[in-house]
Amino acid sequence: MTAGPVAAPLALACVLAAVVYVAGAARLRRRGDAWPWRRDAVFAVGCAAVVWGLAGPVPGGPFTAHAGRHLLVAMAGPALLATARPLTLVLRLLPPGGPRRGLLRVAHSPAAGWLLFPPVAAAVDVGGLWLLYRTGLWAAAHRNPLPGGLLELHMLLAGLLFAMAVCRLDPVRGRCGLPLRAVTLLAAGAAHAVLAKSLYVAGPPGTAFTAADLRAGGQLMYYGGDAVEVFLALVLAVQWYAATGRRRARQAAREALPAGVH
Repeated sequence: MTAGPVAAPLALACVLAAVVYVAGAARLRRRGDAWPWRRDAVFAVGCAAVVWGLAGPVPGGPFTAHAGRHLLVAMAGPALLATARPLTLVLRLLPPGGPRRGLLRVAHSPAAGWLLFPPVAAAVDVGGLWLLYRTGLWAAAHRNPLPGGLLELHMLLAGLLFAMAVCRLDPVRGRCGLPLRAVTLLAAGAAHAVLAKSLYVAGPPGTAFTAADLRAGGQLMYYGGDAVEVFLALVLAVQWYAATGRRRARQAAREALPAGVH
């Protein structure tokens, strides 16, 4: 990933999104609604990660720098953005009416349900990475600015799609249980790790990187990917803990009822 033609517009869009998010959260609090401050911070850090990956300096050789940008734009940034629940914030800000109903129709549409089905989202995200690095697509994208720019946009959107499908924090179509999401995360993490190990040995077809650069970039992708996947796993663990607590509370309430009331 290099600074293609859409890097600057995407970076500007992320900055504007952070400003709008913080302003929207402040508006909720002014009218008396609860919205944790930590979500503002998480969203802002996620936007900063994407902006840094798109336009900021990343140390290392050409492939190592690319791996760092990949982690920021396609993995760390989207994971943080998804956990900040941006769709929930927008829905709570919009008054009842056409725009809110339209957004809900999109979120609950069959197309959104399929795209946010965890295995499908994982195939789009990780499968796209395999196509990028194990075909001539990477070399072609870096010879032509337009495909390179579209590549940047795809990596950001695919990473966000995967993070939203796994975390499932916003109100979207379909109910996917924790076991399916956990297994999908594990499988996607394994596929990403295998890809990183293969890049440690051989670069994308049509490219010429030094062995040291490939090793450093492959290690960064491997361990950085693990860190993001652990973060997503912690999100799932918190959801499992909360769901277990609610089930136990309901069971305790039923047991406390007098005989015959059940």
